[in-house]
Amino acid sequence: MMAQTFTINNAAHIGTVGLKVANLSKQVAFYTEIIGLDILGKDDDSAVLGIKGNSTELLKLKEVQNPNMKAKKAGLYHTAFLLPTRKDLGNTLFSLLKNNTAIIGASDHGYSEAVYLEDPEGNGIEIYSDKPETEWDVRPDGQIIGITVEMDAEGVLASRDEKTDKFPVGTKIGHIHLSVSDLEQTENFYMNTLGMGLKDHFGQYASFFAAGSYHHHIGTNVWTGRGLPAPDEKDLGLDFFTILVPDKAALTKVKRNVEKNGEIIISETEASILLPDPSGINVRIEIE
Repeated sequence: MMAQTFTINNAAHIGTVGLKVANLSKQVAFYTEIIGLDILGKDDDSAVLGIKGNSTELLKLKEVQNPNMKAKKAGLYHTAFLLPTRKDLGNTLFSLLKNNTAIIGASDHGYSEAVYLEDPEGNGIEIYSDKPETEWDVRPDGQIIGITVEMDAEGVLASRDEKTDKFPVGTKIGHIHLSVSDLEQTENFYMNTLGMGLKDHFGQYASFFAAGSYHHHIGTNVWTGRGLPAPDEKDLGLDFFTILVPDKAALTKVKRNVEKNGEIIISETEASILLPDPSGINVRIEIE
């Protein structure tokens, strides 16, 4: 395990996930009618989704004309929506079952309970709620060890207190999980270029990173294969994701470390920088 040489601001977290889609109207309908997001803005070829009452945009959908045929490339494994409470997870699970939505998994990870599904274009989705931090397996070195066992679905459903088809205010992107081409290069980038802490490590197959004391903001794996090609503009799936930092000083600190490590910044503004990770996945660091 490599040593970390730089640390991002402890308050950093995931903000928005951008997806390139083939059928905008169908995807918007799924994420609003089935998943429970609200439309915050929409035009002919794009839409912004989130929760009315929240300040952060959660999903940005962009329709791609004449997209490439689907192929194994680096990109999204799943987008993980974090609900405020177990009650909210119960409400959502009830809604998914009521709508006969295909659920492909339901797991207890020790620090969270989660259900898994896919959108109509095959983009992975996790919907979860965290357990109290007193129940997390936090090691002396700061690692937070996860497990994967069957979720107590009956207990989750019993916790619900109302019938609702919408995510509550306070819902956010808790983490994003990526399919990457090389795990060692990925670890070096997210730890030593962006300054995330390594929170858990599954040998040569998966690594999980976070700012501060969270269990993970970014998951990465090579389960789809090693040496995956980078995505390009005509590929459907992940377009970008954002890591939010609290202020200009925190952004400047990251930018200086990015430059020190010789990484290429694709674009920058007063409030953000955009750069690719080693798998060619676009990462935007911006002020919250």
